[in-house]
Amino acid sequence: MITNQILQKTIDGFSSITKVDFAVTDPEGAVLASTMSDASQYSTPTVDFARSHAESQVMDGSEFFKVYDDGNLEFILIARDDDEEKAASMGKVAAFQLTELTVAYKERFDRDNFIKNLLLDNLLLVDIYNRSKKLHIDVEALRVCIVIEIDDERKHGDELECVRGIFGSKSHDFVTAVDEQHIIVVKQLATNSYDEVEKAAETIFNTFRDRDQAFVRISYGTIVTDLKDVSRSYKEATMALDVGRIFFSDKQIIAYSVLGIGRLIYQLPIPLCKMFIGEIFGDKSPDDFDEETLTTINKFFENSLNVSETSRQLYIHRNTLVYRLDKIQKSTGLDLRVFDDAITFKIAMMVVEYMKYMEAQDF
Repeated sequence: MITNQILQKTIDGFSSITKVDFAVTDPEGAVLASTMSDASQYSTPTVDFARSHAESQVMDGSEFFKVYDDGNLEFILIARDDDEEKAASMGKVAAFQLTELTVAYKERFDRDNFIKNLLLDNLLLVDIYNRSKKLHIDVEALRVCIVIEIDDERKHGDELECVRGIFGSKSHDFVTAVDEQHIIVVKQLATNSYDEVEKAAETIFNTFRDRDQAFVRISYGTIVTDLKDVSRSYKEATMALDVGRIFFSDKQIIAYSVLGIGRLIYQLPIPLCKMFIGEIFGDKSPDDFDEETLTTINKFFENSLNVSETSRQLYIHRNTLVYRLDKIQKSTGLDLRVFDDAITFKIAMMVVEYMKYMEAQDF
């Protein structure tokens, strides 16, 4: 559970402080981390020591110690110094610290594994409550899932630890990953307020932006009050990423609660979408309009169907805008100045956008 990188960093710290050389091997003698250039020479003595009943032993002028994980032999620690007494005392301290580190990482692994299974709906209700009690996780608390999506081509490799650094001091928050592209934060909230969630999302985004990684996209689900509902918030956040990619491509932080009708369209089967477009436009499509017409339509919708304001923002005469709207009506049979027709046209544009996105995913 503890990576070789963590072990190396740990014994580097010990060696720097104590001026004693250390090496960590597995019970089979494979060197996992070392501050010695010749640690491989201890391979055979390590195996012999691992098979013995001794907890510590002096061999080849070095001190050997056993490090256990829940009663199972996990590591062999070797300490070497010209002062054998110093090597023995510092080795005992280092072995104790490695034992504590092993316990801490196992607990974190157990909690991390529990949260992953919780997010993926791999636990029965009774298992959720039983395991959360053993891991000292509150069942009833305000929580929300935040999902961070990272571009594979621009990853540094330490993104998970970076996010853990943001929330690491808060033991009630969990940071994990279920695949290589997404990091999930299960955040416990002090109040039932999305302002707190938005601030947390902005903190994450700003952290990556400071690392020149402003390409991340962040989403979050709804706030839940029971641990069993965390998976729902996670699914909502995941959907928000997908729907946001289609209909809110200009936003890098997106909430499930603002998806609106896009959330419904995203769940429609493609054949039904094609049928809808065919019934409304026949053999035409909103996607067939030229750039000028599309700009006019979008600006008209942005200004809540207000002709005067739209013509002002487009720097055209009111009559020119009316002419363009009449032209659209003749082409589609929909008068965008009429609310019902405008809604139909807007939905159709979103459906076409969704269909184009889904077709692109098939290639």
